[in-house]
Amino acid sequence: MVTSMTSFDILEETYQLSQAILSSDVFYHYKECKNKLQQDKEAQSLIRRFNQLKEDYEEVQRFGKYHPNFHDTSKKVREQKRELDLYPIIAEYKKAETELERLFNEISSIIASNVSPHIKVPTGNPYFDQMSCSGGCGSGGSCGCK
Repeated sequence: MVTSMTSFDILEETYQLSQAILSSDVFYHYKECKNKLQQDKEAQSLIRRFNQLKEDYEEVQRFGKYHPNFHDTSKKVREQKRELDLYPIIAEYKKAETELERLFNEISSIIASNVSPHIKVPTGNPYFDQMSCSGGCGSGGSCGCK
């Protein structure tokens, strides 16, 4: 295996970047929220109930609105999802997860734009997707690209 000094330097910089992420406040908050979520018995119970309902819903979906329990199951899934989303520890975890994802998206966009302005980074976030758009998106320029 032939390794140039540049490859080694890139790997070293990558390691340093990953260590910076692991020691960031955003990552620390995410890990703290994840630990709270894993230790909270009520949150785990809500998640298990939601997963069971989701399995039931997937079974009902095979037949669609013609299944006798379609409306009841759909309603139960929506209600359980809302209860899950409103539970404070789960909501805090999801917020922390979104913040960590935002950090990763920002880092990816910075790296890609430093390599070439033509690299598109699909982040799932319209703000960053527009930032990395450099034309040819087919929207007629409505995204702000040139």
